[in-house]
Amino acid sequence: MLNMSPKRSITLVTSIVLLCFCHAFAQSPTAGLIESITDRSSRVKDWPESVAFRVTISGANPPAHLNFLRCRAEGTSQEATNFARAMDEEIDYLQRRRSREGPRERILVARPYTDVALQCRWPKEGHPNWSFELWLLTLRTLGGLARLNGLKEFEFEVQNTSNGGVYQICTPICEMAEAGGADQLANLQLDEATGEKVSKSELKRREKQRALEAKKKEKAAAAPVKPKPEKIVSAEEEESQLTPNQYFEIRSGKIQKLRQSKAPNPYPHKFQVTTDLREFLPRYESLKTGEHLKDVEVRLGGRIYTKRVSGTKLVFYDIRAEGVKVQVMCQAQEAAGDVPFEQQHEHLRRGDIIGIVGYPGRTAPRNRPDGELSIFAREIILLTPCLHQIPSEHYGFKDQEQRYRQRYLDLIMNDNSRNVFVTRSKMITYIRRYFDERDFVEVETPMMNAIAGGATAKPFVTHHNDLDMNLFMRVAPELYLKMLIVGGLERVYELGRLFRNEGIDLTHNPEFTTCEFYMAYADVYDIMDITEDLVSGLVKHVTGSYQTTFHTQTGEEYQLNWEKPWKRIDMMGALEEACGEKFPPGEELHSTETNEFLKRILKKMNVECTPPQTNARMLDKLVGEFIEETCVNPTFITGHPQMMSPLAKYHRDCPGLCERFEAFVCKKEIVNAYTELNDPFDQRLRFEEQARQKDQGDDEAQMIDENFCTSLEYGLPPTGGWGMGIDRLVMFLTDNYSIKEVLTFPFMKDEPNHGKDKKTAAEVVGIKPEVEEGIRESSSDASTSLLINHELYSAQVEHVRRP
Repeated sequence: MLNMSPKRSITLVTSIVLLCFCHAFAQSPTAGLIESITDRSSRVKDWPESVAFRVTISGANPPAHLNFLRCRAEGTSQEATNFARAMDEEIDYLQRRRSREGPRERILVARPYTDVALQCRWPKEGHPNWSFELWLLTLRTLGGLARLNGLKEFEFEVQNTSNGGVYQICTPICEMAEAGGADQLANLQLDEATGEKVSKSELKRREKQRALEAKKKEKAAAAPVKPKPEKIVSAEEEESQLTPNQYFEIRSGKIQKLRQSKAPNPYPHKFQVTTDLREFLPRYESLKTGEHLKDVEVRLGGRIYTKRVSGTKLVFYDIRAEGVKVQVMCQAQEAAGDVPFEQQHEHLRRGDIIGIVGYPGRTAPRNRPDGELSIFAREIILLTPCLHQIPSEHYGFKDQEQRYRQRYLDLIMNDNSRNVFVTRSKMITYIRRYFDERDFVEVETPMMNAIAGGATAKPFVTHHNDLDMNLFMRVAPELYLKMLIVGGLERVYELGRLFRNEGIDLTHNPEFTTCEFYMAYADVYDIMDITEDLVSGLVKHVTGSYQTTFHTQTGEEYQLNWEKPWKRIDMMGALEEACGEKFPPGEELHSTETNEFLKRILKKMNVECTPPQTNARMLDKLVGEFIEETCVNPTFITGHPQMMSPLAKYHRDCPGLCERFEAFVCKKEIVNAYTELNDPFDQRLRFEEQARQKDQGDDEAQMIDENFCTSLEYGLPPTGGWGMGIDRLVMFLTDNYSIKEVLTFPFMKDEPNHGKDKKTAAEVVGIKPEVEEGIRESSSDASTSLLINHELYSAQVEHVRRP
């Protein structure tokens, strides 16, 4: 029999039952308890307060290995894990004690969360008669066991993995135990604190531990209560919890107090800037960690993006200016100027524009070897406060519609938006320089016209009050520019806005920017060469390569090659190939028969064309469906019918067609050009055809411009004309599929009830308008309205200086 140490036995957390393999079932006075155990379902309430088990394994031929499988606890994961751990420790201890008798190899214990398994391996050389005794002593009382709330039920399963036989023997020992088992139970002491029976030495250890814990509690209770240090919360952290409206009102109130006290003045008149931040970073990038240039004064202005306060003597800012960011480090010992350090920084918030006076240097942080190039500030001056709470850098400003409506905030928060407009400016500068270097003259032509001519488009209508006449916002400057050619300015170009009262989508905006040039003694083929040279050079200048990438709204990716020469497609030949039918000759494309033919083709190809179904509109629809969709890389479409181009000269080789081309990229038009019609007889006939289409209901058809026709009668030299959409080209080079991304302020619908309930900063702080000379107060109702004295206004107008 195994003598088990009581001290080691207490490692068990709860009662353990082992089912073993053997040839016989031993009878005992507690057979009723054994039956309930071997019945695979034993409730906690069935267990005695204290029980010990002796397991004896014997036989003639030992099996290869036995499984004591398994004491499975139903309960919470943590309780079951504790139960399993305790069993592992006890079994491992007993196996070491029995290493001289029975199995020679270690016991393998599997540890699922709710299972414990004991595996015994016998030596290879068998014994004629073998036996193995294992005692497990449980010392938990029924009360202690019940405290494991989730431990409700035990399940038992036993299998001999050698031959599949099942042999069981479990001998509980309660009051009567063999060879001293009862004596061991009798020697246990009751722990009144827990209700457990433990050995005398364990009980002494527990009592000593409890005495020490009680002494600690008495000492802690007698000690004076130390107040918990309150966490210092900065004003910025408190304000971050406010709603935007709350922040605006509080911030407006604080700035109003500064406006009244002038300590400091929140809106000073001047701050001298001597440093360009774009030059600062490369100039001092070579500074080593911890190196400072205190004799170099830096003066720059910028906007605060982040503010980090470290105690009362150290403040960090991230400042941005001209698209570049730099860290500003402010230390109390470096502070200079009339305003104390704390007062310099207590009023500053994210979004404020500040002036910085300091010197360059590189920080020397403790947690990393390389410091950050910074400006070590001696003085910080508030130049303009930001009254609104700007978005955090973590979440940013991503709402697309709000970005378009509040472009100023978009530019503050998003560098990508800034880069788009910088790229746009570079493109326009390059185009101007290209034409200036080739002796072109930049001109400006009227924005309002009595006749909407120069392009096939629907115009905006405005009204001149003094003349009491309707005017049209220009749809194209073409007619004016060609009249300048007549006058002797042989090379002219204009960069400007056009206005077309058409739909709004991803590639169209009611007002947009184009560049048009007209060159005397040039034809459509010269213009093609200029187009390839200008655009490919522009792409190379802006992006550094002829290859660019463009992504569509659906995520489709286009790899573009802008290098000249570009692909050229004949319009009528491509349509015949796509539709599988021979089209009428060019001189018949304007006829009624061709109209019926085109309607049949539309039906055959399942293409819809909204009314009016003129020949020009139906042809344009077919071109858009079957030719433009193939133009991903820059492509010229040539050979347009004359009826589609009322201002282009007839083709010198193909009757009914004209010398015109359109350039397409990513299935969108970017350039339209042709050899200009300079025949006044033919021009009038073209205008009359347009007038006929207008009578049919085509609002986009052009009207007859008599002044232009008269100018042609004075003589227009052979001329090539060209127009390019700037906005679309910017879209392709900046990888933006929406035209609104490349317009500083795109046209947007009115927001319903926008601003009606929103207070201004003046209203928040209660500033009222002051009565001034020439303005009198009206008492027609309870509210105050300001009326301008007309005589004073007229007198002021007389004194306006004109250049």
